[in-house]
This record gives sequence, structure tokens and C-alpha cells, in this order.
Amino acid sequence: MQRADLATELDASALNELASGFLGQLVRPGDPAYDEHRAVWNGSVDRFPSLIARCIGVEDVRAALLLARRTGLQAAVRGGGHSFPGMSTCDDGLVIDLSPMKSVEIDPDAHTVRAGPGVLLGEIDAATQAAGLAVPAGIVTHTGVAGLTLGGGIGWLQRKYGLTIDQLLSVKLVTAGGELVRASEDENAELFWGVRGGGGNFGIVTEFQFRLNPLGPIVLAGPIVWATEDSPEVMRFYRDWITDVPDELTTIVVHRRAPVSTYMPQELHGTHVVMVGCCYAGPIEEGERALRPLREFGSPLIDLCTPKPFLAHQALFDPTYPHGRWYYLRSRDVAELSDDVIDIIVDDALRITSPHSGFPIFQLGGAIARVGEDETAFTGRMAGHTININGIAETAADFDDQREWVRRFSAALEPHQTGVYVNFLMDEGEERVKDAYGAAKYERLRALKRKYDPDNFFRLNQNISP
Repeated sequence: MQRADLATELDASALNELASGFLGQLVRPGDPAYDEHRAVWNGSVDRFPSLIARCIGVEDVRAALLLARRTGLQAAVRGGGHSFPGMSTCDDGLVIDLSPMKSVEIDPDAHTVRAGPGVLLGEIDAATQAAGLAVPAGIVTHTGVAGLTLGGGIGWLQRKYGLTIDQLLSVKLVTAGGELVRASEDENAELFWGVRGGGGNFGIVTEFQFRLNPLGPIVLAGPIVWATEDSPEVMRFYRDWITDVPDELTTIVVHRRAPVSTYMPQELHGTHVVMVGCCYAGPIEEGERALRPLREFGSPLIDLCTPKPFLAHQALFDPTYPHGRWYYLRSRDVAELSDDVIDIIVDDALRITSPHSGFPIFQLGGAIARVGEDETAFTGRMAGHTININGIAETAADFDDQREWVRRFSAALEPHQTGVYVNFLMDEGEERVKDAYGAAKYERLRALKRKYDPDNFFRLNQNISP
């Protein structure tokens, strides 16, 4: 069968009924916009849905969901389309595309914001920073707020203000049966517990309400760079130094080849480097004092940590993760950067061949660890670091080599793993999903799944089987 003929398999009467009342855009194979709207961020994912329903409101979401129920079509839910394994699209099914739902409504007096499920991090940051406020959320501006939040949400503000879910006040959600429900601490509280880390297993969130926090708009932020040959000493110093830094400071260590960019001296382009990216969510002068020991350690190649708009810092990693590259990853949480873990890190850092591959090591702790482990479905609050190993290729030609590097590195770290962040999973099977939650939480999530989605309609995700 030709891909352009897939739409003919849809139940004609059901499709006509949907089209008659649908306010958004229905995109079918053969339509001029089909290839544009079926594409997702990860270029290694190339799928051909039978229908893409680009929703502009809750009723569109319900109508598309009910069409899938009636016709038996597999449904994928897309927010920002940033899923590493490409679970926001599918072959031969229905994509419920929320990306047009981009409302952002700020209440500056109450310090809250309501965001639609199609909003990207850069969009919510721009709106909230205009009022000198922020939600802790992510490190790449074109990531979707929805997927990031439902998995937990780690980023530059996490040690000061916690995970994205720690500032979540409520959600509105369409269940597998088409019912619109609200969940918060005092309404459908168990569902609210589950959506804070349990992903898209329980329904389609159509609105998020967050608490806002004062920030910037100018912050002390940016990377300090050393040669990877110095990494053993840098990492051991860093490990000891971060035990006593204030919660206002969040750091992300990155090993990679120095990118070709205007901020990196030409003589460093392509060389192996280790960068400690910093963001101080407090007064600049206090940040300068906190960062002085790091800046003075060893012989940095370049120090790019300066006062700058938070919005500019949030875009730091955007050139590393553009749409269309081929991405493959594995992730491990570790309790600490032990000598053995550091030795593995340095060994595999020197094996990086791609100009794009690398691995951020996220510093956890601070406000993250002050939330009780059982207060949300997210698991891993007591971990020391999340290591996210990214194999990145421009095309299929180099992809196998990058995947092999990722797999080898991940296997070496496995004995040191304490868990895994669910948003950093590929399609790795049920046992790895259990690793993300632990046995007790996984069973609690299964009970919630049986209540809200007993048929496992929402299964294109890091799935919790009922």
C-alpha cells in the first residue's frame, strides 16, 4: 500500500463526523503540509500517521480521541514533539497534535501562570521573564512544556526552585473515556500525584497551572571550559566543591568536542573539552563569590560565565540539539561522582568522535531533595547526578557508531546506577520503566492506570501497563 492511501482505511463516516465539527486542522497523507507536520525533533524517527489532528482547544482533543476509540486507531499525543524515542508520532495511526494550543496567561499578582500543552519552554520563559518571574523548566528552548513537566522537569533552576512538577498547582486532563477532569492537591489528588512524574499514561493534559518564582532577568551564567585531559582533576575538584555550594547555584558538566561557534575560540573547535555550565539564581555579587573557587581551579581554556539575560542562557544548548539530527541516548542516575565513575566518564569522553555527541551531567540536590520521595510519582530525589549520554549524528551514516559509543558507555556505568530519569529513556522496555519509579511507586501508578485508562489506550509513552 502507498503511504498516500493510508487515510482511505479510516472509517469514512467517523472521519467525516470529526471533520464537520473540528476547529483545528486535519492533515492527511498527500496534503501539502503532511511532511511538515509529521516530522518530529529526532531525525532518526520517520513515521507516517494516517491522520494528524492539529487541535486548537479541548473539544478538538476530545473529538480526536473519540475518533481513535471508535475506529481502533492507535493514537500518539504530541506536545512539543521532543520525545527522544519518537513516541509523539506513529505509523498508520492518529497523531493528536497539541502544538497549536499555545496560550500563556500570567497572573502577576498571584504569581501563577496557565499554559497550554503546545507551549515550548522558550515561549513560557519569554512571557514570564517579562514580569521578572520563572518556572523551573528544562535546558533547551524548543522542548515542549507538556512532556517535560509530566516526566518531572530538570533544568537550570532546579536546586533553587525544584523540579518543574514542584511548581505545578493543577492540570486539566482529558481521560481515555473523553471526560475532562481537573487535578490538584485538593481535587483528584491521587491523579495529581501520578501526573507529576508518571508521564502521559493517564490522559491528555490540556492546561497546566504553575507557581511562578522571582528570577533575574539578569543572571550570572555560562560555561567554564578546560581541556578533557584535565578532566580527572577538574571532576575530582568539582565533586568536592559542590558539596558546599548554595542552592542558588545549579551546574551541568558537559564533555564533548568544542563546538564550532562564535563564542568558542577557533583554535579550540573540535578539541575534546570539559565544560562546567553554571546558573546562579540570585544576586550577581553572591554568585561571583560562590563561583570563585571553580574559576580559579587549574588552567581554564576560557571562562564564559558572565551576567546575562536568563533567556539568553536558556538557549545555550539549543545549537547542540536542533531539529532533524539523529539522536540516541542512555541515561543513568548515580549517587555520587566516585573515583570509579569519574574514571569511566573520562575514558568515554576521550572516545567521542562526533562533533555533536556528548553528555551532560546534571547536579541534583538542593530544593529537589527537600520534597518527600513519596509526594510525587517522580523518583530519584536523593540521587546526586543524572548522566545523559547523547549520541548525535547528522545523518544515518554515522548513527551506528554513535549508538555503539552510547551503549558501551552506559554499560560501563550500569553497576553504579541508582535509577533513571523517565524523560531520558528510549524505548527500553518495562524493566527500565520500573527502574524509573521503583517497585512500590510502579504498583501505585498501575492502580491509577487501571482507574483512568484500563484499556491502555495511552500506550505510546513510557508505558505503565494496567
